[in-house]
Amino acid sequence: MSTTTDDVDTKKPTEIFRLDYKPLDLIVSKINMDFNIRDGKTIVESEMFIEKNPKLLENDWDPNAIHDLVLDGDETSITLLEVTLDGKVLKEGDDYALDSTKLIIKNPPSGSLLKTRVSIVPEDNTQLSGLYQSSGPMYCTQCEAMGFRRITYYPDRPDNMAVFERIRLEADKENYPILLSNGNLLEEGDVVDTEDGRHYAIWSDPYPKPSYLFAIVAGKLGKISDSYTTSPSGRKVDLNIYSDPKDAHKLQYAMTSLKNSMDWDQTRYGLEYDLDLYNIVAVDSFNMGAMENKGLNVFNTAYVLADPETATDSDYERVEAVIGHEYFHNWTGNRVTCRDWFQLTLKEGLTVFRDQEFSGDMNSAAVKRIEGVQMLRASQFAQDAGPMSHSIRPNSYISMDNFYTATVYNKGAEIIRMYQTLVGVDGFRKGMDLYFERHDGSAVTCDEFLSAMSDANNIDLSQFSNWYSTPGTPIVTYEHSYSSDTKKWTLTLTQSSESTLGPLHIPISIGLLDKTSGEEVLSTTVLNLKEETQVFEFDDIDRDVIPSLLRGFSAPIKLIPADGASVDEKALAYLAARDTDGFNKWESTQALSTSLIFQVMNDSDDSVELLGDDAFYSSKTWTYVQEAFERTLENYDSNDYSILAYALTLPSQGSLTELIDTGDDVDPIAIHTARGNVKKSLARKFQIQLKKRYDSLTDDGDVEFKVDSTSIGRRLLRNVCLQYLCSISTTEEEQTIAAALAKNHYETATCMTDKVSALNCLASMDGSAAASVVNDRDEIIQRFYEEANGDALVLDKWFAIQAMADLPDILDRVKALKEHPDFTLKNPNRCRSLIGGFTANPGGFHAANGDGYKFVRSVLEELDPINASVSSRLSSSLITWKKYNFESRGKLMKNELEELSKLTPISDDLFEIVSKGLN
Repeated sequence: MSTTTDDVDTKKPTEIFRLDYKPLDLIVSKINMDFNIRDGKTIVESEMFIEKNPKLLENDWDPNAIHDLVLDGDETSITLLEVTLDGKVLKEGDDYALDSTKLIIKNPPSGSLLKTRVSIVPEDNTQLSGLYQSSGPMYCTQCEAMGFRRITYYPDRPDNMAVFERIRLEADKENYPILLSNGNLLEEGDVVDTEDGRHYAIWSDPYPKPSYLFAIVAGKLGKISDSYTTSPSGRKVDLNIYSDPKDAHKLQYAMTSLKNSMDWDQTRYGLEYDLDLYNIVAVDSFNMGAMENKGLNVFNTAYVLADPETATDSDYERVEAVIGHEYFHNWTGNRVTCRDWFQLTLKEGLTVFRDQEFSGDMNSAAVKRIEGVQMLRASQFAQDAGPMSHSIRPNSYISMDNFYTATVYNKGAEIIRMYQTLVGVDGFRKGMDLYFERHDGSAVTCDEFLSAMSDANNIDLSQFSNWYSTPGTPIVTYEHSYSSDTKKWTLTLTQSSESTLGPLHIPISIGLLDKTSGEEVLSTTVLNLKEETQVFEFDDIDRDVIPSLLRGFSAPIKLIPADGASVDEKALAYLAARDTDGFNKWESTQALSTSLIFQVMNDSDDSVELLGDDAFYSSKTWTYVQEAFERTLENYDSNDYSILAYALTLPSQGSLTELIDTGDDVDPIAIHTARGNVKKSLARKFQIQLKKRYDSLTDDGDVEFKVDSTSIGRRLLRNVCLQYLCSISTTEEEQTIAAALAKNHYETATCMTDKVSALNCLASMDGSAAASVVNDRDEIIQRFYEEANGDALVLDKWFAIQAMADLPDILDRVKALKEHPDFTLKNPNRCRSLIGGFTANPGGFHAANGDGYKFVRSVLEELDPINASVSSRLSSSLITWKKYNFESRGKLMKNELEELSKLTPISDDLFEIVSKGLN
């Protein structure tokens, strides 16, 4: 529910509860709209056909009762000009009631025609929700979750699925020659009865949809076009991708990704596209990543524009994944949508899973699984451990925008993946087929999806449903034993979680390896953990084995030894060398590195940075890490360079922080320092091998830039080697050599990937031992800016790299960058690059004096009135204060939250995050 700025002073925002859901008595079954777009004022006229809700049961409808039509609206955005019902002009008070968030039509008969006329000012809409003006200029919409109510009065909830039969757009032809909406184009032409050069277009979408999927775009746009013929129906679909004309040459990769997505969905799930036209528009100012509006996807430019001069390999991969994600929504989200917003994971968790599988098939499945789990642990596990912990199907919200979270999306995808683990790929397809057969054209709940999977596979999933209501990260402990006398291997698993409904149904994939030869004694087998404690016995195991547990990360849990026992590092070293499961092989290497980093962090001897400190580095852990590192570095046989690069990369700051229990006095600077020291030590130990590998990759491959898994992996591995080599920077000579290497890497780079890697290395060189390094650093930073030549996405990289630099004066630098003429709080990408980048900088954000926290709080105060969605997301960096020592960082973070809570006015979005953070 939206709250006006006047209301904030006098009342708390309203909390909405899942169990309070009630279907509408009256719905809008069909709507026609007319947009007259003019600078400074846009008039929106709507015709709504009102019907009794056909989903209501007979005993839920009393024909003698009063049934009001409740339309959502936001008076901060729209001004009501006129309302008519079946031709009669309605009067406020007598015929309708109007407040800040609702227009209530009193007891209209089913079958009536309601017309409204409102005015809006998109140019003033800095919240970027509803209809707003982006750069260009361009008019565009963002209606999910509750933006349509900022355009006109309407039942703005996902269970009102209406046919948007006739959408007419009118605008100035010279400035806005392209007019787009959902569905198929019916008619376009000049407006003949005016002399001010206007034109119009009329669009129609034959498929019923909720209001959150509505979209319009008006602008002066460039485009590329192609076509696709669906199979087996043979429908020819015209494909268009639009952008600012200056960026049209960066659209080809998105088009290729779109056609690959259409191919994949047909092959994997038998799902064809269902309109004659598919349009995508790239928008510079956009709160989200992209939006799956039926037939008219609106994208953040960051997820559609790509060429070698401006996009990194990671950018290319994100474009492919997000293009796929939004296309896959056509069925999992559009054709079958959510009954209410508490069911958001029904479409988002399922579609994230689908885009993960698509990306794995297009690239390296093992690499994509590693990346998915890394993201889950660094962001979602952290959310589980904090004040915003919630189940994938939340029980309540104040602002729905706050629940577009890693939990709903990424953990939701893991729950979907568990279905596939339990029933197999073929069984999952059967369940999907039944789901669409039953619910195409409907708004449903997570329960309907579970029922389809259960019925299609004749499997009882009633206990599995507990996942939907359980917040937090479940913990599973393990212990195992082997008897050579009985040839029996026994595994005992015990689960604990925040479930109030009893134990979860957890699929645990395992394998067994011969302890001597590494031969696989038991191939991957799925165990169904359904009790609090369960014992699994394996007969006819004729030799001692080492278990490979939770293969492929088969469930979103933490798996730890029972009774507080230490992890068997010898077994981890064995698995790191020999496991046949690619994910667990990487996982074992990460676990060893994590153990070493924590040992370094907890060691009282400050000299452990140096490899020559034999008292510490003679430990078995260091030996195991060395062996794994060297084995990976010397592996010239593998063509999967990305796997090698990930095996060499140390665990991230976020994943290390998440592993430390709340209340254990987490010190982010200590984690950062220990991780850096281990990195330097590995670099010193293997400096010759790293340089050899770096040089071999520099000379390897074609000169032509390619975006394929081999080329991406080669660049990734080479840049990982560069990062290690540049970390050797204690003495004057070392700093000079590192700076020269990074500078040469930049100057010889043939793509943005290599430039960014070099700049990342240079940006953190403080020149403490070699003043000349500072000149090299500043020269390349300035050159990068000049070469950007105003390109928005390249400038976002420029701001982000500097914000995350490991420099002692980083806060002063970020404050100066905030005043840079190219910085603005009104552009979400730019704001996330600088301010979001700074919150990810442990040395700056977590400075012991609390100045980093204070700076972020001051930015949020400035940002919240401009864009509440972005301010609330950035505020999540402050709500983890309980994770840290209260007498040091915890108190300082909490103080800034308390200051934020005093904001008058404060948006619902920010209020919800801050209040939960404090409570």
